[in-house]
Amino acid sequence: MFLLKFDWNPISGIDIIGNFKLHFYSMMWIIAFLLGWYIMKRIFIKEKIKLEYLDPLFIYTVFATMLGARLGHVIFYQSELISQDFFSIFLPFRFHPEFEFTGFQGLASHGAAIGIIIGMYLYRRKYKYKTLMWILDRVVIPVASGAIFIRIGNFINSEIIGKITDSAFGVRFIQDQYGPGEAMQLTGMQNPKAAYDAIASNPQFQELLQEVPYRHPAQLYEAFCYVFVFLILWYFYTKTSKANQSGFLFGLFLVLLWTIRLFVEFVKEPQGDEYITLMGLNTGQMLSVPFILIGFYFMFVYKPKNQTA
Repeated sequence: MFLLKFDWNPISGIDIIGNFKLHFYSMMWIIAFLLGWYIMKRIFIKEKIKLEYLDPLFIYTVFATMLGARLGHVIFYQSELISQDFFSIFLPFRFHPEFEFTGFQGLASHGAAIGIIIGMYLYRRKYKYKTLMWILDRVVIPVASGAIFIRIGNFINSEIIGKITDSAFGVRFIQDQYGPGEAMQLTGMQNPKAAYDAIASNPQFQELLQEVPYRHPAQLYEAFCYVFVFLILWYFYTKTSKANQSGFLFGLFLVLLWTIRLFVEFVKEPQGDEYITLMGLNTGQMLSVPFILIGFYFMFVYKPKNQTA
C-alpha cells in the first residue's frame, strides 16, 4: 500500500543564467507541438495533401493554442492580472512583485480549445485546400496527444493538484505546500532546492514533511485518460469510415476530452477564483458542459450544407 504513496519534490527546470530557467513544463509544450506536427504530417501524406500547407498550420496552431490558453486562464481564473500585472499576460515574465522569467505558466485548456477553433477558422480563410471541418476533424488528433504531455508537465510543476485523499494512492506535493521563501525560512537553507530537499529527506525536518497531505495526482489521472482519447481518435480515423463523416472526429474529441475533465475536476483543487459555479459544479466543470453538448451535436446532428465551407 505504501508503494502507491510517494513524495514529489523534483526540480522544475534547468538553471541557465540569473533568473532564467529552462522549465520542464515548457519542454513538455515543445514535445507536444513537435509530436503534433509529426502526426499531422502523417495525416497529410496519407490523404495526399501538399506538405507546403503543414508548416503554416503548425504556426497557426501554436499561436492560437498559447494565446487562447493564456487569455482563457486570465479570464476564467486570474482576472486580477489585467490590473495588477498586465504585461505578464502576454510575456513569459512576471513583473510584480518582482521581475522573474516564468516561461509558460497560467494556461487554461478551455481557452486553448477556443483559441484552436478560432485559429483554424483564420487558417482556413487563407488556405482553402479543404473545409474547416476537415481541418478540425484531423487537428484534434495531435491535440489529444499533446494534452498528455501538458498534464505531465503540470505534474512536474506540482500544479493543478488534487484534493486531499485517504486512499491507498496519493502524492505529497512538497513544493505546493511550502513556497520557496517559506521553505528557506523554515529550514534555514540558502536556496529553495536545498530547502525542499531538506524537508523531503532530512529527519530534522520530519515534522514539516508530515504537514504535507497526500493528494490525488489529478494531473496523472488526466494524462492517463488522454492516452485513450488519442488512441480512440486514431482508431476511428484509420480503421473506420467515420473520418469521412464531417464533424464526427471533432465532436468525438470534444465529448471524450471534456467528459474526462468534468469528472477529474471532482478530485481537483480550485485553480483560482471560481467565477462560474452552479449546482455544485466548479468553473472547470461548468466550462466543460457546453463543449460536451457541442461535441454530441457534431457527432449525431451536424450535416454540412456544402463541401466548401
